Amino acid sequence: MEAPIHGDILEAIFSHVPLIHLVPACHVSKAWNHAVSSSLAHVNPIKPWLTILTQSTCAPHVTTTHAYDPRSRVWIEMKSEPSMKYTSAVRSSHSTLLFTLTPAGFAFKDTEEDVLRLSWHHAPAPRVWRTDPVVARVGNRVVVAGGACDFEDDLHAVEVYDMEARAWETSRSMPELLKGSMWLSVAVAGDKMLVTEKTSGVTYSFDPVSDTWHGPYDLRPDQNVFYCVTGVLAGKLTVAGVIGDKKNVKGLRLWSVEGELGSGFWFEELGEMPKEMVEKVRGVWEFGSVVVTWVGNFAYFINPVEQEEVVVCEVGNTCEWWSVRNVAAGDWTKRMVVSGGGVSLEEVQRARLCMKLL
Repeated sequence: MEAPIHGDILEAIFSHVPLIHLVPACHVSKAWNHAVSSSLAHVNPIKPWLTILTQSTCAPHVTTTHAYDPRSRVWIEMKSEPSMKYTSAVRSSHSTLLFTLTPAGFAFKDTEEDVLRLSWHHAPAPRVWRTDPVVARVGNRVVVAGGACDFEDDLHAVEVYDMEARAWETSRSMPELLKGSMWLSVAVAGDKMLVTEKTSGVTYSFDPVSDTWHGPYDLRPDQNVFYCVTGVLAGKLTVAGVIGDKKNVKGLRLWSVEGELGSGFWFEELGEMPKEMVEKVRGVWEFGSVVVTWVGNFAYFINPVEQEEVVVCEVGNTCEWWSVRNVAAGDWTKRMVVSGGGVSLEEVQRARLCMKLL
């Protein structure tokens, strides 16, 4: 009879096992349950997942979801029967917020804490009808800004939904320098929403409690940056900047924003994307944009035109870069919605029967 595996060896083995396969391992014995917990705590901890929802462009908008687990570097298909259907298109905002908007209602789901939870918050539609707004959740308030239809009096109106009062409030309109731009990046840092014009780096912050806009701030870290996206990475406001121009991309770098906006701030370079990965994100077309999903210590980069590759950056003491094939790409009859969020072993256990390791 072979001797059982115990202690550090068992923990090391579990560190290489995908999270969805650790769930049944917890039920083998008390020793295995302890080893799984210890492995996740000290050897290879749970990391937030990237999720890609593919949705048919026509009603009833049937969707499928794939998740990427950077801890095990595997893709997971989230299966459901029947396939989930929505009455309108699902959109993403500031990496961890999904929402739908119709004249009849507004619904949103925050994936930051647990991406596997299926619950949506439903609310009445905002007073101003919008087609392409900036949307962000700041605490218990959801800000919907700009993107109004042409027949509205104020194309850049701002409304705030109070989740506790379950009511909309009209707020101050977007600043002039943001009006008219189709290239806006939105981030949530602390109790503020930040909106950045991607080609100039001009940024304003909005406080939904005091109903005040502050700025402008120049968040273009380098004058050679022609396109920048803001987000929160490892708890800090961060800028991803593409260097060069559309026809001659020289690189992509990450900078953290140090200090406080408005009272003196500076940039610290975190790392630069390897050139071979820049080529994968750039593709064969002129480089006009990049979608960045920020979640925890991870930044995910996808070219919205050529979606076959995902470049991943994990920030710790240094930046670790790798790329992975996007298993959700390839069907141009469907649109992709990218977001991310935390997971827990308990939620994986509840949803495991709907998961398929790819």
